[in-house]
Amino acid sequence: MSTPGADWRPSATRERLQSRAALLARARGFFAARGVLEVDTPLVVNAPVSDVHIHSASVTLEARPGAPLYLHTSPEYAMKRLLAGGSGDIYQICHVVRGYESGALHNPEFTLIEWYRIGTDPEALMNEVEALVRELLAERAPARSERVSYVEAFARETGLDPLAATAGELARAAAAAGFHGGPQTPRDEWLDFLMGARVGPRLGRGALTFVYGYPASQAALARLDPRDARVARRFELYCEGIELANGFHELGVADEQRARFARDNEERRRQGLPVSPPDERLLAALASGLPDCAGVALGFDRTLMLATAATHIDQVLAFPTARA
Repeated sequence: MSTPGADWRPSATRERLQSRAALLARARGFFAARGVLEVDTPLVVNAPVSDVHIHSASVTLEARPGAPLYLHTSPEYAMKRLLAGGSGDIYQICHVVRGYESGALHNPEFTLIEWYRIGTDPEALMNEVEALVRELLAERAPARSERVSYVEAFARETGLDPLAATAGELARAAAAAGFHGGPQTPRDEWLDFLMGARVGPRLGRGALTFVYGYPASQAALARLDPRDARVARRFELYCEGIELANGFHELGVADEQRARFARDNEERRRQGLPVSPPDERLLAALASGLPDCAGVALGFDRTLMLATAATHIDQVLAFPTARA
């Protein structure tokens, strides 16, 4: 913790600032070697996200009095508009802002590396994610990697099938881990808690662990699996219990995306959260034709933590939000 009069100082050492610069250069070299175009999209956007677990920070600009504006939580919407406009394969390294996120692995403002590959499926994208993470972690990268389904990972740590378990079974497992909901607690809230408290922290121990096949209710902007509509074409990467990346086989159907936004807002109303108007520009881009693609966002600061043996995100940031 900072002391009075001393919080002007950076929280990262010079050595870790040098590591940050080196890893950013390494990441750009990685994509340049593969012919992926670096792009830059706005930080200030016109539409918030609808995901109930992500909170968009609103801003006011004198040039737009009365018009709601937000700091982006991800460059995803804008990057998909570029893809629909014919950009080809693209990546971006940018700061994003998510409200109410703070802790050893969370700062409200953090850095993402996000990229999209046209004509690529999640299996191939996982290969590329692994290659980039190994490039960034260098000798600290685990020697092995593994891929397990969400069902397998969940069952391994809780003894429950997340697709078939009753709400009561999930509630009892969550209560044993310290979370007590109520009769109106949504099923996904039980699953999210158990994934965060019981399953995720045990993943990636000594390995780069990809978890794939998340429940369809957690598809967000991902396609559903045509072989099993109960699951989404979504994956996450864990290393040493830390979630590093979240990837999708991207949904390109505007009507389905609009319906998902509407369902998100129904849940927002139920939880007393602000309703998020849909991003009509994104929906128009999807309607015009999004190329078949897969995309992924990698948490750069968390990756840097692993690369430098940092134990708190503040140790790899020049100035965390608390002392910005």
